[in-house]
Amino acid sequence: MQTTVKGPVVFTGCGLHSGKPARLTVRPAMAEHGIWFRRTDISDRDALIPARYDVVRQSPLCTTLVNEAGVSVGTVEHIMAAIAGCGVHNALIEIDGPEVPIVDGSALPFVRGIMRRGLRRLPARVRAFEVLKPVTVTQGDATATIAPSDVVRIDFHIDFADAAIGRQSKSLNMSNGSFARELSDSRTFCRKDDVKQMQANGLALGGTPGVNAVVFDGDRVSSPGGLRHSDEPVRHKMLDALGDLALAGAPIIGHYTGTRAGHTLTNQLLRELFATPDAVRMVTCDAEMTARLPGSGLVWDEIPEVA
Repeated sequence: MQTTVKGPVVFTGCGLHSGKPARLTVRPAMAEHGIWFRRTDISDRDALIPARYDVVRQSPLCTTLVNEAGVSVGTVEHIMAAIAGCGVHNALIEIDGPEVPIVDGSALPFVRGIMRRGLRRLPARVRAFEVLKPVTVTQGDATATIAPSDVVRIDFHIDFADAAIGRQSKSLNMSNGSFARELSDSRTFCRKDDVKQMQANGLALGGTPGVNAVVFDGDRVSSPGGLRHSDEPVRHKMLDALGDLALAGAPIIGHYTGTRAGHTLTNQLLRELFATPDAVRMVTCDAEMTARLPGSGLVWDEIPEVA
């Protein structure tokens, strides 16, 4: 059955790029509501923003949603990954500013907050998008593909000049709580050479190495505390991919493969998928199919502790 949170879940912090303080509340919603954001600081126009791929404003560094009234909310990928990874199908996410708080740079605080509050079943069956044929998008040396699969699977490959990152690959079946267990605590990262440029462009103003981001400098990790996983960068890329794929509006049953892909390419993949005739269909899930979706089999004791 579809789910929502049992009660409000509150998160506070600052935006990674804006540096502005933000308070975010995940609230229960009825069946078939889906996931929506609402800007509580906006009163002169429509403040509701659908968590949907076709309202994404292109940005290489984060995913930003913009409604028809021009109201936006940015850096939604981590909270959306937590929503999908916990198996939440309906929620109203209220926020009092333009950017989701970055918390510790991962999705873990969101996962722990949601699961501590708990989920409530709703009187409607889960619906999902089933991928029927492969779709691929390419941008330079980056590619993203979604292909038919009986389970939700994510493969990711990255290749950075910095020796501390280098080439990393990982593949995961996203059922049985694997998102929370394997990916949720992996933090956003960047190269030291890029930090000053981002800040000069008004970005990464809320980033603090070791607190909410991992910074790499050639062959070393320059952030205090080091890494949570030896392959934390590729794990975080997979986290981002799940969050961006969650903007389909329902779980996608398919095999996603990203090679050097980012937010923009994953969004282009969704647009291409839904624009391609007979590439995807919506299905009503039975119990066996629902058990293969992200969030199924999630056990509290397997969720990592907050570092």
